[in-house]
Amino acid sequence: MAIIGAAALVAVAIVLAALMYARTRAERPATDRPLAESPAAVDVELSQRAAGMAEREAELARREAELTRRDAELERERSRLAQSRNDLERELERVSGLSVASAKQMLVTEVEEQARHDAGRRLRQIEEETKRDADRRVRNILSVCMQRLAAGHATETTVSVVHLSADDMKGRIIGREGRNIRALENLTGVDFIIDDTPGAVVLSGFDGVRREIARITLEKLLQDGRIHPARIEETYYQAKSELETHIVELGEESALEAGVPGLHPELVKVLGKLRFRTSYGQNVLAHSVEVARLAAMMADELGASPKTSRRAALLHDIGKAVTHEIEGPHALVGGELARKYGESEAVAHAMESHHNEVEPQTVEAVIVQAADALSGARPGARGESLEQYVKRLRDLEQIAGRHKGVDKVYAMQAGREIRVMVSPGAIDDDAASLLSHEIAREVEKELEYPGQIKVTVIRESRSVDYAR
Repeated sequence: MAIIGAAALVAVAIVLAALMYARTRAERPATDRPLAESPAAVDVELSQRAAGMAEREAELARREAELTRRDAELERERSRLAQSRNDLERELERVSGLSVASAKQMLVTEVEEQARHDAGRRLRQIEEETKRDADRRVRNILSVCMQRLAAGHATETTVSVVHLSADDMKGRIIGREGRNIRALENLTGVDFIIDDTPGAVVLSGFDGVRREIARITLEKLLQDGRIHPARIEETYYQAKSELETHIVELGEESALEAGVPGLHPELVKVLGKLRFRTSYGQNVLAHSVEVARLAAMMADELGASPKTSRRAALLHDIGKAVTHEIEGPHALVGGELARKYGESEAVAHAMESHHNEVEPQTVEAVIVQAADALSGARPGARGESLEQYVKRLRDLEQIAGRHKGVDKVYAMQAGREIRVMVSPGAIDDDAASLLSHEIAREVEKELEYPGQIKVTVIRESRSVDYAR
């Protein structure tokens, strides 16, 4: 029974395998069947494939011919467009009267002009951005410095006046055959002017120290009443000795006021002589003390060395006291004096560079330069002769007025500002910005002036009508 059951299972398996094989062959595509199975079907299929290949080749040949035709048409169209362009260029040249090169040059000029306007617009934007970033810091520093410092200003003078108790003293000063006045002038090196001015003798001289010695000498002689050559000589040397002591005291007071201790005695003496020297009407010693204070404040604000800045600023003009004895610019002379009497190289360098005889290399040197300019440029600090003042105003107006498009020019604020009125049709906003820069650069190049000059270009459009 077991053998019969196994045989039945094997038979069933064989039948199932045969059925599955038959089904698989029925589902296989005709192209996968062996060629030997149906020769007629294979011949038909090959014929169909050959016909399809022939149709494809014909289609490809047709497309190739079409592409060749289109390439020929494009080449003809390209040639026609090139010819049309040449004809158009010739016609444009004939109508406009310009060659291609001239037209290109005109286009380049227009592009340059546009670029110039764009540059002016960009320049104005950069200026506004820079001002917004820098003005607040600058105003804070300068306002703090100036608010903390107030100094008087002197008037320029080369004469001293000695008042007399009576006009008959003039004859005694002159002496017999003028021997007394000759002795005074020979000793002091100062001119004694005795004229019809009632009750006064005028002492004239460019050396302030000599003029002060002459003044003290004459006042002592008038108090004593004895005026003769021997007495004049004795009084002169007495006055000279007193003034030298007073000069040292002035130097010490100035150093103490400026907060600069430990100066060499010779530097103190030279510093005191600046009390009798003026620059553009500004007393040089007072100016030096003022610059020292400003420099120290600016150094504090900027994080530099207040000690070096203060010291260099106080001594920056001492060369002016000895320029009649030593040749050279007072800044360089002062720097050598500072080195000679033990000042540091940083102090000497800041002194030498405050007028750019030497290129500034330190922050302190730039601070001294800025403080010096600030002290000299503040309103009322310095005076000018009327002739120089008028000439500077005239030169400023001429420099600004020679530019194209300028209508009117006004020098204002005692020559510290120029207002330039331009024609709105000839100058646009961008060109106005560039014009202000050009005028400022020309003023810097052609004129010498203390402080700074503001250039303002005004462009205004007006429409006017009348109601009748």
